Order: sequence, then structure tokens, then C-alpha cells
Amino acid sequence: MTSSLTRLTPVLAALALSACASAPTPMAGPPAPTPLDTWSARVQIVAQPEEILLAPHATGLSGTQARALAEFHARWTLAEGGMITVAAPTGTQGAGAYRVSADARAFLVAQGARPEMVRLVGYDAGAAAGAPVIIGFQRYAAITPRCGEWTAATSTASNQPYGNLGCAITANIAAQVANPGDLAAARPMDPADTGRRMTVLGKYRAGETTSTGRDEQASGWISRAVQ
Repeated sequence: MTSSLTRLTPVLAALALSACASAPTPMAGPPAPTPLDTWSARVQIVAQPEEILLAPHATGLSGTQARALAEFHARWTLAEGGMITVAAPTGTQGAGAYRVSADARAFLVAQGARPEMVRLVGYDAGAAAGAPVIIGFQRYAAITPRCGEWTAATSTASNQPYGNLGCAITANIAAQVANPGDLAAARPMDPADTGRRMTVLGKYRAGETTSTGRDEQASGWISRAVQ
């Protein structure tokens, strides 16, 4: 019996070592959420329409309407808005509404908006006289959590962060973002410059310098003028 145990001892030891060696390494889980993460989840990004109304004129876009449309275009540019819709009333509105809507689209394109980003559509205004031309786009706004409901940091002996910790930081960051739509989703990436990429790869394979040439006018010297 003793000899049998003696022969089995190396086998059992080898099995134990192989079991230890094949044990899976525990994976590190996601980091525990912090109070800042909790408040960030409470920031709401909502889409709100930005619109202006232009009265129809038989002569087309007036000077006052052109100035209002220029301010509208500036807000659209600042908000990095998407599609602009120029909605003209249909039916018995006459040619004034169509003339203003066509002039408005041409004005926005002249201001710098790409033609494919300004869409001319119609809407049913019924029998209402003088129905306006509606020009608008969807912009995003950040609704921040309500802060200021402070609790005394010394009211608990558990040494845990109090409820409003991180609220003001999150609210300030959300309010300072130029385009709250960036908080909702990432922007689409532009296509890569394949021509430049192939040029750099060609120089790399040839052992040449891949950086651009030095511009003497862009040096760090303050002045080279003779005093």
C-alpha cells in the first residue's frame, strides 16, 4: 500500500501543477463609477428647432429679412447645425411666398452654406392669407442637473462623498460646450487623404525624410532685420 502511494505521489503533484498553470487569469473589470460619472449621466441632450418666419413679398427678400437671415446663418454656423429647411406655404399663397423662399435659399448659399444643406420644401397653410416662409434647423441643447441642494460634509461619519459632489463641475462643462450635439454622439470622420499617405509611405520606403520642408519664414526668430 505504501509503495502504491509512493508511485502515485509524483502523478498527483504533476496534476496539481498543471491545474494551477491552466487556471484562467481573472480579467480586470470596469472601474467603479465615481460621483462625477453619476452626474454626467444626468445631463440631457435634446434637439430644439431654431426657426425664423419671413413674410411673403412679391418683390422677394427685403433688406430687413436679409439681415435677419444673415443672423440666422451666423447662429447656424455657431451651432454647427445640420440640414436647413426652407418651407414655403403652398396653395393660394401666390408667387410672393415662392419668391421669398427661393431668394432665402440663394442668400444662405451665398453666405457659405453648401447647396445640398439647404432644402426647399412646401407645407400646407390652408386658406390662411399671408402664411410665412419658415426657415429652420435642429440644434442641440444641454439640460444640466439642478445643483445647490447642498448637505453638510460633516453630517456623516462614514467619510463618503456627499450627494452634490461633482454636480457643479458637470453642469459647468455641459454649459460651456459650443455644440452640445458633441455630447450626444461623435462626429463623422472625414475620409483619409490617400494621396498624402502614399507620398509619405513612398518616402519612408526610400529612406527619405517624410516631414514637410522647412519654411524659413516660419522660424522662431523674432526678427532678422539689421538694426
